[in-house]
Amino acid sequence: MGPLFYTMARRILFLLFLLVFALSVAKAQTWQQVYEEVMDVGQTDDDAGQALLDSYELLEHLAGEPLDLNQATRDDLEQLPFLSAQQVMDIQEYIYRYGPMRSLGELRMIRSLDYQQIKLLPYFVFVNNEEDTPLTSYPSPITPKHTLSATLRVPFYRREGDRNGYLGYPYRHTLRYELTAGKRWRVGLVGAQDAGEPFFANDNRWGYDVYSYYGQLKNAGRLENLVVGKYRMSVGTGLVLGQSFQLGKLAMLQSSGRSVSTLRPHTSRSVADFLQGAAATLALLRGNEHRADMPELSLTAFASYRSVDATLNADSAAQTIVTSGYHRTSTEMAKKANTRLTTGGVHLTFHRGAVRLGATTVYTQLDRPLEPQRETLYRRYFAHGQHFLNTSIDYACTHHRFALNGEVAVDAHGHLATVNTASMRATDRITLMLQQRFYSYRYTTLHGHSFGQGGSRVQNESGFFLGATWNPLRHLQLQGYADYAHHPWAQYQVSQASDDVDLLLQATWRQGHWTLTARHQSRLRKKDSDEEATLTHNDDHRHRLAVTWQNGPWALKTQADMTHHVGQHTEGGWLLSQQASYGGSWLTLSAMAACFNTDSYQSRIYVYERQLQHEISFPTYYGEGVRLVLMALADLTPQLRLSARLGYTDYFDRSTVGTGLQLIPHSHQTDLDLQLRWKF
Repeated sequence: MGPLFYTMARRILFLLFLLVFALSVAKAQTWQQVYEEVMDVGQTDDDAGQALLDSYELLEHLAGEPLDLNQATRDDLEQLPFLSAQQVMDIQEYIYRYGPMRSLGELRMIRSLDYQQIKLLPYFVFVNNEEDTPLTSYPSPITPKHTLSATLRVPFYRREGDRNGYLGYPYRHTLRYELTAGKRWRVGLVGAQDAGEPFFANDNRWGYDVYSYYGQLKNAGRLENLVVGKYRMSVGTGLVLGQSFQLGKLAMLQSSGRSVSTLRPHTSRSVADFLQGAAATLALLRGNEHRADMPELSLTAFASYRSVDATLNADSAAQTIVTSGYHRTSTEMAKKANTRLTTGGVHLTFHRGAVRLGATTVYTQLDRPLEPQRETLYRRYFAHGQHFLNTSIDYACTHHRFALNGEVAVDAHGHLATVNTASMRATDRITLMLQQRFYSYRYTTLHGHSFGQGGSRVQNESGFFLGATWNPLRHLQLQGYADYAHHPWAQYQVSQASDDVDLLLQATWRQGHWTLTARHQSRLRKKDSDEEATLTHNDDHRHRLAVTWQNGPWALKTQADMTHHVGQHTEGGWLLSQQASYGGSWLTLSAMAACFNTDSYQSRIYVYERQLQHEISFPTYYGEGVRLVLMALADLTPQLRLSARLGYTDYFDRSTVGTGLQLIPHSHQTDLDLQLRWKF
């Protein structure tokens, strides 16, 4: 591809961008856009993207199978992770006291529901206004639904690895098929290929580099849930088993820190944090929907045998388990599926009224020893060995004004980890939340992920989180939190004990068609100094101001982000972005333009970008340049949808993009994503 091609492509892209903005296009918000309002995107880190994608996979499925609010059980509502325990209870009590809802507008009568929940719920629930079916009638048969989709990313550039180094071609693509019958059962298959990976070649002789396959059956007598194939599980707060929804701090504040226990199929292209085999939940004691004090007892048993990628030592021990999923080079391909994990366990849950108790045991065995480089100080207490056992007890207690939940876990050597959360609705306008956590620096788990400053890793941290939501005026909402964490052992780039403090304050004004949001966040940390064996400041201060206008299907959003980094060198940056979209009867258009200027990667900025279905994007911006995105969704028929997304980035401060095999030999890059979805 010569220079003339790239020049023409850039001109065409720019003209398309002007055309879209000349149309002033804007679409009614999707649940993704609404949820983004309460995500703490500003502190998204480099390894959080996959967790967010998995979270969106769960929400996309729930949005595709909305609940009838008048028929939904407590367990049904608890699937919605943005609801607090008090809100689930209040919704059910409202329907019990006043009878079935006639419209979703009645949600405003439930005082514990905030603006965000009222705005999100219509994407996941509905109200059936039809009269009750006569007792003499028979239920209508459930029609199976098929969904087949294919996604392709075409890069308009060549990386260094595409010329010499990668085993496959530069296209990223995914194929998905799912068969569902109501909410009772679903079967699916996902095949995924990253750019540079071989397809029907090398060690990928079966085609795609990664396959995910699953089958699920729900509510079949005492069998409440059965999943075979690849699946994800989370219990309690995730201290021993946490493979599901990952909440950011603002989103956790919205749900008052409610723990979510789930068993669901693994439907994403991720190669990390899933089990392979079978899991089943059996109802040993059934409750009574008309008697809240009737006890319920359920047992979940699971077994898994799967392969993982690992970097091996000279003695063939596994040095690290690799979760990137890349198999583009001979070196990466040599790590593919070279280690086996066998996992099994049980989770017992007792529920009576407002009280829930649970007990979990998880055992994992590797077919080769796990031996990280423990001579490196911060790796000294990383998980090592071949056998791992974790046991925990979790609890929850819910009241109209307060809720308590938590979990206490130990590993095979008796090392402790615990999380305990208390939330209280002090008044109709004020909600408070306090969380305490303690993760011993010796505690180890292979499947645990929970809340923390150091990502979701359950080790080497103790701290407190205090958050509050206050609605002092009808149109004004204030949210804030203070999170303190102490790390008694060394961390990456921190060779001694250290402390982290994370502070956030956000004000949101909503009136008519306008929403104004102002946010300030400070992350105060320390890291090793280059000059001496001491710690130096490594603080980040981030600011955001966003204005959104929405009127029916029309909306525009202007956002300004600023960052200030204080470390061995003080630096900063800014980003200004404009989003717009329009949704017609069969065609949806959207566009985003951003210009950015930061001093370096240390002062990078994250901004949410709309993506195609089953994808999520929180790209990192640093240096100086512009970013343009165009997206179109066309419903060609009621069953067939074609989607396209064109992304373009141009850097003004460099002549190449990326490093190593990812290096692009010019300052700009353009990607085209295409997706075809067929429902039949």
